[in-house]
Amino acid sequence: MARKKANYPLIEGLEITTLAAEGKAMGRWNDVVVFVPMTVPGDVVDVQIRSKRRRFMEGFAVRYVRRSPLRAEPFCEHFGVCGGCKWQNLPYDEQLRFKTEQVRDQLARIGKVALPEIRPCLGSAQTTFYRNKLEYTFADRRWLTHEEVAGGGDIAPEPALGFHIPGMFDKVLDIRRCWLQPDPSNAIRLETRRFCIERGYTFHNAREHRGLMRNLMIRTASTGEVMVVAVFGADDRPRIEALLDHLSDAFPQITSLMYMVNTKWNDSTGDLAAVCYRGKDHIVERMEGLEFKVGPKSFYQTNSAQAYELYKVARDFAGLTGDEVLYDLYTGTGTIANFCAARCRRVIGIEYVPEAIADAEVNSAVNGIGNTRFYAGDMKEVLSDAFVEANGRPDVVILDPPRAGVDEAVVGVILRAAPERIVYVSCNPATQARDLALLAADYDVACVQPVDMFPHTHHVENVVKLVRRG
Repeated sequence: MARKKANYPLIEGLEITTLAAEGKAMGRWNDVVVFVPMTVPGDVVDVQIRSKRRRFMEGFAVRYVRRSPLRAEPFCEHFGVCGGCKWQNLPYDEQLRFKTEQVRDQLARIGKVALPEIRPCLGSAQTTFYRNKLEYTFADRRWLTHEEVAGGGDIAPEPALGFHIPGMFDKVLDIRRCWLQPDPSNAIRLETRRFCIERGYTFHNAREHRGLMRNLMIRTASTGEVMVVAVFGADDRPRIEALLDHLSDAFPQITSLMYMVNTKWNDSTGDLAAVCYRGKDHIVERMEGLEFKVGPKSFYQTNSAQAYELYKVARDFAGLTGDEVLYDLYTGTGTIANFCAARCRRVIGIEYVPEAIADAEVNSAVNGIGNTRFYAGDMKEVLSDAFVEANGRPDVVILDPPRAGVDEAVVGVILRAAPERIVYVSCNPATQARDLALLAADYDVACVQPVDMFPHTHHVENVVKLVRRG
């Protein structure tokens, strides 16, 4: 049964039947797919539709007729508002089951290649406080929840230090406790907010481009080291020094205290200088006896413990015996390259970002690794037939591209280089499936292992081993 409201129906008694892409859940009404966030399979809900397309509709639950027996109780007070951790209402084993199904569906439907049995998604030992990096945003007015607005009354404007509301660049939810990063992350954020408010520091207004306090980044390493980077909207040295001196005194465990000055309209910091105010200009991560230098702009997998499990899968799939030439494409800061170097004759790493390649070279030097060589540049320009001839034909190629996947020209060079094995690590099984279809000309998929790097989200990493035919 459905009633019209503002040209959109209110659908009563919709049964949610499955999870869908991008963390959504869905049911069907009159053979039309209806996406409803914050629900789980087995829920029966009344849904107010807010958008209609030719093949689907989207809405939100206004009443729960029956709650699913699968439903779990969310543990975070900000669940459903901040936009993160959308699957807290789903038991972890169900999250893993769906991620396995998601990989199977996308590889089969998009890739259309012969697949072995998909291994169950490898779960994360830590499902809370697992991230080693968070970035917060300052705003001069905090976002009010629907409950606060509906409650009425006079609500005084307050500043915020927290996360952007999804899809709104100028709206920030003030975060009291986040379950993603271990101590002292929450304490540092709360003390920074308190100090700035009490001292009259202005918080950023994104629409009017004013306010001193812009962003706060916190990194925590498995070694116990902590990095804090404060981003200011002006080079107000007395206020900058007062805040950083206070944080240094209040949190002696901070081993790297840095700041940036950003006068641009956008929040990107890749082109800004990072000033080391106190301590080191980096922190150190450790993995299987190797040390990795992590700077304020370095890329490092944000779930340190699970990154180790991911890299072990990739190294196992590579089947290294000690005599191979390994190409690590999209190497980032060379973590996989250095992780595998002891089991190879030579490792060649390529990455677009020059600063990342500089980190990769430092990480090799720090660990006494002498059989790696790194190149910076656009992959489709650096990796060519001539490059392969100059550096030696790879026996194994490891691919870990961005979400967009591998450029078709790069696939062509790999096919002509004809490595015995390819290990494809992906954060986007859809583009991975597309690329597997291109590689299927000469390669068979031998193993597929999904890995959960981000519990309580729909994101899944997937590792595929391909073996050359003939």
